[in-house]
Amino acid sequence: MDEQAARWPVLNRDQIKYIAMFTMLLNHIANIFLAPGLLYEVMVDIGYFTAPVMCWFLVEGYGYTRSKKKYALRLAGFALLSQLPFSLAFSQGTGIQFQGLNMLFTLLICFGLLEVRERLAPGLRRKTALTGLVLLSCICDWALLAPCYTLLFAWARGSRRRTIQAFGWAAVLFAVMGLLSQTGPWGALGVVLAGFVILCLYNGRRAEKGRRFAQWFFYLFYPVHLLVLGLIRLALL
Repeated sequence: MDEQAARWPVLNRDQIKYIAMFTMLLNHIANIFLAPGLLYEVMVDIGYFTAPVMCWFLVEGYGYTRSKKKYALRLAGFALLSQLPFSLAFSQGTGIQFQGLNMLFTLLICFGLLEVRERLAPGLRRKTALTGLVLLSCICDWALLAPCYTLLFAWARGSRRRTIQAFGWAAVLFAVMGLLSQTGPWGALGVVLAGFVILCLYNGRRAEKGRRFAQWFFYLFYPVHLLVLGLIRLALL
């Protein structure tokens, strides 16, 4: 058991991802259907658990995948597939407005950051490429934060001490961004919860059964749940 091992290893990677999908669903339901209030705030803030978890597993998956090309193509394909449902879910009224690029595009940018870190030697070219990709995320969901999380987790990989620091900085970044926007700082608690789960509950393994189902479920859940929410939104107008 390495330095990264959990203290109470009760959850595997797929179980944590299922939890992340559920918390994302709560966040999206609140943002689409609920008026600001206590229930809205709780559901939205719980949903901020998802992005750091997905960035963490992107970094982990990047290190394990046999084909980085296929990994990137899957992200790109499902990002394109998800764009119309994303716009449908978060538009106002009966029309469909561009709402920025969806989170899978953000993860594709994060994948690019990992590629740059691996392929370019430290120096000006590398810093310029990394900065450009981080800024490119400004047209995406989870702009700036998800790329910063990815870089933090890539830096921390393999070290428990660094991982604690990375999640701490991730929570601080969220709180600062929240104070500068309408989001508010309380969603940083979702980031802290993500850090607790990864550091203390994650056993470092995948599920023993249903791995193929889990892999495609995580890709398909994103566009499908957005499409369903978008259609419900239209039906309630």
